Amino acid sequence: MKNSSTSRHALLVASGIFLSRIFGFIRERAIAHYFGNSFMADAFKAAYRIPNFLQNLLGEGVLSASFIPVYAQLVAQEKVKEANELASSIFWLLFGVVFSLSLFGVLFAPYFIPLIAPGFSGETLKLTIELVQILFPGTAVLVLSAWCLGVLNTHAKFFLSYSAPVIWNLTQIAILLFAAQRIFGVELIRALAWSLLLGSVLQFAIQLPQVFRHISGLSPSFSANQNVKIVIRNFFPVLFSRGVVQVSAYVDIWLASLLPVGAVSSMSFAQMLYLLPVSLFGMSISAAELPAMAKVQGTQEEIYASLRQKILSGSNRVAFFVIPSVVVFLILGDVLIGFVFQSGAFHHENTLDVWRALCGSAVGLLAATMGRIYSSAFYALKDTKTPMRFALIRVSLTIFLGFLMGIKLPALLQISSMWGLTGLTASAGIAGWVEFVLLKRALSKKIGMIQNQVSFIAKLWLIALLAGAFSYPIYHFLLQKVLGLHVFLAGGLDLFIFSSSYILLAILFKIEQVQVIVQKLKRMRK
Repeated sequence: MKNSSTSRHALLVASGIFLSRIFGFIRERAIAHYFGNSFMADAFKAAYRIPNFLQNLLGEGVLSASFIPVYAQLVAQEKVKEANELASSIFWLLFGVVFSLSLFGVLFAPYFIPLIAPGFSGETLKLTIELVQILFPGTAVLVLSAWCLGVLNTHAKFFLSYSAPVIWNLTQIAILLFAAQRIFGVELIRALAWSLLLGSVLQFAIQLPQVFRHISGLSPSFSANQNVKIVIRNFFPVLFSRGVVQVSAYVDIWLASLLPVGAVSSMSFAQMLYLLPVSLFGMSISAAELPAMAKVQGTQEEIYASLRQKILSGSNRVAFFVIPSVVVFLILGDVLIGFVFQSGAFHHENTLDVWRALCGSAVGLLAATMGRIYSSAFYALKDTKTPMRFALIRVSLTIFLGFLMGIKLPALLQISSMWGLTGLTASAGIAGWVEFVLLKRALSKKIGMIQNQVSFIAKLWLIALLAGAFSYPIYHFLLQKVLGLHVFLAGGLDLFIFSSSYILLAILFKIEQVQVIVQKLKRMRK
């Protein structure tokens, strides 16, 4: 019954994420249409990632690891007053921190942007600084939105918190399309930045009515009781590990800014595609499992046995969806990118540049998604230091390999420097596998050996590769060369063919995840 409940919660998370990602792709397609891989696109992508530091550093990941386990335990024990006091105190603590950091970002952007993106100069640098000053307050508001997500997840209200970014995306799409009828170029990119700020406020505001159904107001006070101290104590190791990860992200920008024009935006477009399976499958399953893991009670062996079962079940579900995603990135990457982005100022050459980055990202996709489940298990056990240590190792390795494979290797091989994008993203993937192995080994020592089903994983790789081998010639020869279909239509048809082939082969090979879906559909028809 509990597994069914967490599966349903994971479906709600995935549904909310899917909706927000669909509108996110529409937003990115609009940005690609109007700006392509121009200096304006580079400036906007870099400018967004810099204040996004706040959201990634203090937002969902950190709150999930530190706040949710303590808050969920209080809710499970029906300690309503203590739970409300904890939620309110954490909100005001976050408010004070993000307000201060946002003010710092606005005032000092002209001084730290040249250090973060040393390859930018002239108009690109000036525009990046201006956009950062607009975007910093918006990302600060998104941190408070992540606090809403933590409260709502604990009370099993998953859909609203994960679909709230829809309004963030819609605001940007609407204002961009409206403004494009009247202005263009730098003026249009400024309008896009202001729309992001407005969308952030709306995303936060839309969650508040549901939040106030579960907590009794937000009195402007801070209580340093035992529960708050536990959250803060768990907060700093995760904050440190997230901070290290963010340093790695800025190193990526720094290295990509040394590559030809378009490298920064190409990496950003690839990252959005890469994050889709990470969010839909890794995040949705780990987000649904974390509160359930934190609420498990019983003897130590009963708790550990429950954790092992949840990790195995979650890992199998992740693998079922992520392995075909890896195959799509590698074999049908140009199909996917062309379908999502190729129009207007975004040409086929831009598609190939983004594919270079996406191929590298595919290397660590499975490790990144399964690693989230293992990290959630540590967080449920209120151990935030172990994932922090392994994150530090991963980031250090990413930086070293990124410089070697992204900058030095193309010159050594005497190939186009744009291939450095593949090296940059692949280095993160290799480091991700190292982190995953370390997480699994450490958790197995703590709660007992976690056995993966090797034959199950092998079957998934086989059917995904067969589906890819079948779909590749259909797109490149039948749909494009013979029928001459537009890249959007041809790409959509081919991705549908790949997905259908994968599902049919999964049924043929009797993969459990598909059989469960088929049985549910049969019951619904009855």
